Amino acid sequence: MKTPTTVFAALTFASLATLSGCGTGEASVNDAETIQAATPVPVEVAQPYRLDIFATYDATATIASDADAPVLARVAGEVVELLVEEGDVVKAGQVLARLDGERLRLEMLAAKANLEQARKEYKRNVDLHKRGLVSTSMFEGLKYDLAALEATFELKALNYDYSKIRATIPGVVSAREIKPGQNVTVNQVAFRITDTAELVAYLQIPQAQLPKFQAGHSATLTVASMPETDFPASIVRISPTIDTRNGTFRATAVIDNSDHRLAPGMFGRFTIAYEKHADALVIPAAALLDEDDLTSVYVVSDGEVVRRIVETGIEADGKIEILGGLDENESIVVVGHSGLRDGSKVLASNKFQDSFSG
Repeated sequence: MKTPTTVFAALTFASLATLSGCGTGEASVNDAETIQAATPVPVEVAQPYRLDIFATYDATATIASDADAPVLARVAGEVVELLVEEGDVVKAGQVLARLDGERLRLEMLAAKANLEQARKEYKRNVDLHKRGLVSTSMFEGLKYDLAALEATFELKALNYDYSKIRATIPGVVSAREIKPGQNVTVNQVAFRITDTAELVAYLQIPQAQLPKFQAGHSATLTVASMPETDFPASIVRISPTIDTRNGTFRATAVIDNSDHRLAPGMFGRFTIAYEKHADALVIPAAALLDEDDLTSVYVVSDGEVVRRIVETGIEADGKIEILGGLDENESIVVVGHSGLRDGSKVLASNKFQDSFSG
């Protein structure tokens, strides 16, 4: 049987053992935190960089051609020859097809013969009129008849020339609507020509953005078929009225397509640069920390980081303008800042700097 003294001694020993164990755990935790704080954290850094930066607005629209014209048959007749096909590049006035114009040719020759006869008759009467052998009224009648026959001949010659269907504008034959042997009627569409050297797009922009835009602003265009390629464009016109149906205004963008890589009907995304800040100090947007309505970055100095409040401006293409809080020769953490705090030791690499400045 254990005595009270024996039980008290056992409890005292257990309590001391427990306290001794707790003290060892706390020491281990403190040691780990100390080691972690002293171990440099690998980070990637960059320095602020100067370049021209633009405030931009994104809009989407379908690309079209502003020069798209149907080619009509001016006279009726049978198609006897086709000289172009869809996709061919043509010049203004180039013959695209020929109609059977034999009847028109004969009518032109008959009108020409009548005209030549009238000219000879008129010349013969000029001298007679001067000598008073032909009355003025008769001579004037001959003059008017000659003018009428000249107009008739020119009309017949024009109709004969219309048997050759010609391109009205330069461009690409986008559609052929007639076939060999087909009888076409007057004003029937024979071809359609599209000039793709310059394309347009009509951008619908919210009226709240109207003060930001004006003719002359530059833009870039991307299309789904060539997502890695930027095509230059510019805003050439801005409608002075608002569309009451959707509260937008229309801005017309022109795209230089002299290399014919784009085609009407493509759906494009436009990035419009409406404000330029020249020689701005910029950093990668990934370096920013947003907390408590404050924007800051980690600045690296002597192997440690310090959190710095910065003032920002325009953001574009993964870069952001710095208006205050940073100097051009300071290094900032871009990758690896999630676990940092003021005074953290870091092991800096400028791998990100190469991609940023290049």
